Amino acid sequence: MTISIYIVEDQELIRKSLKIVIESMSEIQVIGMAENGEEGVRLCENKIPDIILMDIQMPKLDGVKATKMIKERWPEVKVIILTTFQDITYVKNAMNVGAEGYILKAVDPQFLIKGIELVFHGGSLVPQQLAKEVYQNMIANELDHEKQTNTKNPYDLNSQELKMLSYLALGLQNKAISERMFLSLGTVKNYISSIYSKLNVKNRTAAIMKAIDESIISQK
Repeated sequence: MTISIYIVEDQELIRKSLKIVIESMSEIQVIGMAENGEEGVRLCENKIPDIILMDIQMPKLDGVKATKMIKERWPEVKVIILTTFQDITYVKNAMNVGAEGYILKAVDPQFLIKGIELVFHGGSLVPQQLAKEVYQNMIANELDHEKQTNTKNPYDLNSQELKMLSYLALGLQNKAISERMFLSLGTVKNYISSIYSKLNVKNRTAAIMKAIDESIISQK
């Protein structure tokens, strides 16, 4: 199945380069391009894509605001934020309004394509810097689990669920989690469903951001 995408980026050279690279290395089809968030929203009014590659810093309407508008009107559209800034604030703002992922513009083309495919199939693309911070905190949390459970876990997540939530935050898919935790895929899915229920969220992105925002998984 062909994946259809829009590229919303204010620099023409980057827009064109991304289109050439993506279409020359994959079956992904770039069906439209825009130079700011307003144009990106208008594109969606004409035809809804599977995924939008959305720049953060743009004139008229930035990527975070454009993502919010698109998600409110077309929640089925998946958004991957493009940026040159390794600032955790941008990640949180973009993902809090519904973006499924975040990636640096200078990323290896193969990784970008794999990221698009991952998001298309329901995964979340967590930036490396965020994943690194989450991993560091995951280790700290395991060393001080009892304190963490009592003071930062008001949702009654058990130790397995806390560990699995940390793996979700690292961007691991179910198969990788099952291998790391020596659990069947069915058991992993059951744990994830339990996590969603306890946190009162509907997807991985929401679970990750809620865990970070409420310091179930803290940022240091």
